[in-house]
Formats: sequence, C-alpha cells, structure tokens
Amino acid sequence: MTTAAGGRLHALPASGWRRAWPWAKRTLVWGFFGLVAWLLVNQARSIDWHEVGDAIAALPLLTLLGAGLLAACSFALYSTYDLLGRHLTGHPLRAGTVMGVTFISYAFNLNLGSLVGGVAFRYRLYSRLGLRNDTITRVLGFSMLTNWIGYLVVAGAAFFFWPLGLPPAWKVDGEELRLLGAALLVLAAVYLLVCAFAHEKRWHVRGHVLRTPTLRMALLQFLLSCANWSLIGGVIWLLLQGQVAYPQVLAVLLVAAVAGVITHVPAGLGVLEAVFVALLAHQVAEAQLLAALLAYRGLYYLLPLVVATLAYFATEWRARRGRRARGLPPKSPA
Repeated sequence: MTTAAGGRLHALPASGWRRAWPWAKRTLVWGFFGLVAWLLVNQARSIDWHEVGDAIAALPLLTLLGAGLLAACSFALYSTYDLLGRHLTGHPLRAGTVMGVTFISYAFNLNLGSLVGGVAFRYRLYSRLGLRNDTITRVLGFSMLTNWIGYLVVAGAAFFFWPLGLPPAWKVDGEELRLLGAALLVLAAVYLLVCAFAHEKRWHVRGHVLRTPTLRMALLQFLLSCANWSLIGGVIWLLLQGQVAYPQVLAVLLVAAVAGVITHVPAGLGVLEAVFVALLAHQVAEAQLLAALLAYRGLYYLLPLVVATLAYFATEWRARRGRRARGLPPKSPA
C-alpha cells in the first residue's frame, strides 16, 4: 500500500499480532493480579484477625446450617449440568453416575482450578467409565456453556435492575453498570434466538463439530444455571445475616467470579475476599465480612472437597474392580 506522496505503508503482519497478543494478555492478567494483591495487602494490614475469629465463632448455628443446606442444593443442581450433555450425546451412563462425576469434578474445579478439576477429572473419570474423548468433550463443553449462560442472565439482571452501591471514591456510577447489565442480557437473548431459529445446526470449531441445542434445551440451561448462581449468592447473603441486600451480595459474587477466572488463581484464593472487601467494606465491618467469607469457603469449598475426594477414590476402586471382572488390564493412573 502507498500514500499519495509515494511513501509506502507497512501493515503489521497477522503473524505479528498473533505473537503480540499473548504478551498483551499476560500483561493485562498480571496487572489485574497485581491490583488484587495490592488490595489484599492493603486491607490485611488494617484487619484485626482476632476480631475476625471472634466473628466466625459468633455465627449462629442455624445460620451455618441454613448456609450449608443452600450449598448442598447448589452442588446437587450443578451436578445435573452433565445430564444435559448426556441427553445431547445419548451416551449410556446412568444419571446417578453422571451426577457423581460432575460433583467430583466441580469440587476439585473450585479448589484446584478448571484445568485440573473441570477438565482433567472429567476426562479421567468418564474415560474409565467407557466414554470416548469426543463425547467427553461435548459433555464438558455443554456443561461449561450452561454455567456461563446462566451467569449472563443473573449478572445482567443484577447490574441492570439493582446496580451495585459502589464505594463513594469509585468513579463508576449506576448508569454504567446498567449498560453492562443490558449488554449481558442482550448476549443471553442472542443465544436464545440462535437456538430458536438455528437449532440442530452444526458448527465447526477447531476440529470439533458443535450442534446448536433446541430452544427447550436452552431454556433448561438458563433455568438450572440461574438457579445455581442464585443459590451461591444466597449462601453468602445468609452468612452475612442480611446486613447487605441480597441483589448486592449476588452482584459482588458475580464480579468476584469473573475476577477469579481472569487471574487463574485456584479457588479464587484471596480474589473473592479482595473483591468483597473492596465493594462492601463501606457497608459491613471488615471482621464480619471476612468471617462470612471464610465460613463460605469452609462450607462451599473445603467440605465438598473432602466428600469429593472420598467419592473419587471410591469411583476409582469400582472402576478397577469392574475392569478386573471383565478380564481387562488395569489402566495406568496417568
């Protein structure tokens, strides 16, 4: 390409952009991670941890039991996500087996990250149960889609109808949050329209063939995922004992969920707390806020991880016994 003066313009080759983008992405991620780390250190210096311990001890037993019940309902609901993939692929595993695999994967996903929990454990367990890799990929992909499709609706509704009461020093106002909420709701509506008018259409993505679900299946995705995100928000709201309105707690949780994904920190360790402290410390005493979040981690992360670990070893033992009964050699643990 040349200019009117005869000079030559050199466009950056596409390969140059491909090489530059990973570095730009890493810079953004580490910059965000640095901001979160700064928030954590800055807040931790001013926290009386003895007061936090006292606040945890002061949590009513009925509150803890109620939060635990909501957490159990959330895990049970999430465990149905892979049943949608079972319907989509038509694989023969029983519903109870599928829900067990999903529960184990979800618990490890929360504590160790999506690559280890959500992906590796699913491939490990499903392959030992006889599913092919392409089937596992479709089940996994549809489960992840279900989770984030519901996020669009819940976050969109929370930001649009109940904008966060942000700290006074922040320069983001309610109208900007409403615009973000509207954009998320539009994305969710586009997905529904695609499913309504292009169902059963095949899409080729990186060598994988994806099929658009029916509108009925898409609505079921929305229903399950929206209910699950709402339950998770309910766990924290209950532990905060109603000091903050439920829509605000839910909105902060949704912001923290994305922050955890961006930073790639396993279990969102520290990220969840940093976001909640940054957004709600002007409404709730920090000691009570952190006490609620630590109790939430115990009920929603650590306790299910213990159960999932026991269930995983039980599943491995049954799989080995089943292979021996069929006269097959045991699979390596790799």
